[in-house]
Parts: sequence; structure tokens; C-alpha cells
Amino acid sequence: MTRNADIHHNWTKYAAWFAALLLFAMLLASCGSNDGSNSGSSGGDHAGQQTADDGGSPANADAAGSEADSGEHAAADAGKETVYPLTVTDKTGTAITLERAPERVVMLGPSDTEIVFAIGAGSLAVGADEYSNYPPEAAELPRVGDMNTNIEAVASLNPDLVLGSASMNAAAVDALRQLGITVYASDPQTLEETIAHIEQVGVLLNHQAGAEAVAAEMRAAIQYVADKVKDAEPLSVYLEFSPGWTVGSGTFLDELVKLAGGVNISADQSGWFEVDSEAVIQRNPEVIIYPEIEGVDLLGEILSRPGWDQIEAVKNDRVHAVTNDPLVRVGPRLTDGLKEIAAAIHPDLFP
Repeated sequence: MTRNADIHHNWTKYAAWFAALLLFAMLLASCGSNDGSNSGSSGGDHAGQQTADDGGSPANADAAGSEADSGEHAAADAGKETVYPLTVTDKTGTAITLERAPERVVMLGPSDTEIVFAIGAGSLAVGADEYSNYPPEAAELPRVGDMNTNIEAVASLNPDLVLGSASMNAAAVDALRQLGITVYASDPQTLEETIAHIEQVGVLLNHQAGAEAVAAEMRAAIQYVADKVKDAEPLSVYLEFSPGWTVGSGTFLDELVKLAGGVNISADQSGWFEVDSEAVIQRNPEVIIYPEIEGVDLLGEILSRPGWDQIEAVKNDRVHAVTNDPLVRVGPRLTDGLKEIAAAIHPDLFP
């Protein structure tokens, strides 16, 4: 699809590069969400080992705490100690075995970095990607590349477990496995899948209590928002998650808009795609939501687009900024993004 000529980019070179990388990552995530073709997996479970499934094959009967329709399954109840050896099947269909609790963990993306620290396993982290900036201590970790993982840097850290994305880090996952490095690849596509993945990481790292606490907080946040908006009139929403890009159905951002009491004007399309400026004008959203990105005047760009001054959201001063990272990272802060979106759509309900 060609970008509408009315959309102009006025951000810095660095910001544009970063946004392009983010878009590329999210597009890959969308395209690869149901792809198990990179499996190269070993079949079956190991006798006498605790097992859990992560969307690559049917859940094993031994795996407790499964999340319905999530594609990921936590292998134990909250507070239980993980039993090792532990065999799990990840999103690529690959069965991996952890002989003991990991002590050196590398994260290839900021979402997994936030998860590891949130569940109380930050002391196990020995490396992360360039974008892992939260919590603050994560920024001090040795770097292992950006969208292009530095395989040598990862290997030099001697990890006993690497956490990566089945779609965004597909090439790196394969390369690391060829070196004999244990990689667990995930690809949560919904809010509930994100919560289930957090629980699964808790199982892998023997931090189940911390993971269950985070999961409980996220589910409580979802319920809090649902209770607040249940009687509210849904408002039409246009969400521009990065300059010139929006989302349709089948994405966690579309899900957040719905949960927040909104109706995504682009829900008749699927995935992540470039903005059709005329279509937005015609659909006339009541609310426009965009992320605050350092070095990018996205508000100025939105307000300067020809014809957008006639959109209800613009005329009524209903163009709202939300924090960027919680909006685009499938981790513990995703429900923070949900709350911000809900407050933007229904400010009277979230004073």
C-alpha cells in the first residue's frame, strides 16, 4: 500500500529510523502470529519431566494452569516451585528442556526484559537488546543488538536461556539454536496471551509467585476498566500508533480500544497498515489517540493534514496523547496503556 500523499513526516532522522524498525517488528509479529513452520522441533515429551506448552502443539496433560484460548500454558500453580528438568514447547513448535533453573538469561526484546524484571527475576538478566530501557536498571545491561541481534554478543554472555520473539527475532532464534543455545520463543497476540506468557516465563525462571502477582494485577486492571466503561456509550476512535500507521482487527491495540469503551474505525481491516487519510476523514472519529514519541511532533502532523480540521475529534479537541512504550510492548505495562486509552476515550470516567 502506498502512503497517502497528504501524510508528511517531520520528525528527526533518528526517530524515523526507530519508528521504521518498530513498524517492521510489529508487521512481522502480525504476519508470523500463527506460523509454526520454523519448528525444527523434537517430538514428544520427556518421561518424568514437567512439561508445558506454548502454542506449538496441544497442551500436555501434565501442564496445569492452562489459559483458555491463549495459545500459551503456564505449567504450575501460583507459588509452586518449578520442577526441573522442565520441558516446554514454544511458539515455533520447538521443545526445549531446562535441566535446572536458569541463572543467566538474555532478552532479545524490551517486552521480555520488562517481564523478567516485573516478576522479580532481574538478578538473572545478563544481557538485553538496545531498546530495553525499562525498568531503569535494565538500561545498564550489556547490549546484544537492536532489531538485528548480535549473535556473537549473545553467545559471549554464556546464557543458559534466551527469551525472544518467534516473529521479530526469527533469524536470531535459529542462529542461536544452531550454536546450541537454549532459546524460548513466544509471540503473544492478545492481552490474555500476554498475561499467559508472563506466567510461563515465571515457570521457566522459577519465579511463579512473582509472575502470578503480575498476572493478577493485570487482570484486576482489565476488570477495573471494564467496570468503569460498561454503561458508557462507545465512541469511535482512530488510533495512530506510529507516524502514518494505524491498526485494524486481530491486533492487541484494537483489543485495547474495545476494552476501553471505544470502536476502532479501522476494525474492518486487519493487522497493521499505513493510514488512508481520506478514509479517516470519511469515518469521522470522535476521538483520536496517538503516542508521545521523543523527537516526533505527531500532534502537529495530525492537525496539519488537509481536511482533518473537519473531523469531530479535532473540532472538539479530542486528540489525546498516551505514553508510547506501554502501548506497543506486550508486557506488564500493557494494562497501563489500556488505562490511558480508556481515560482518553472516557475522561469523565477516569478523572
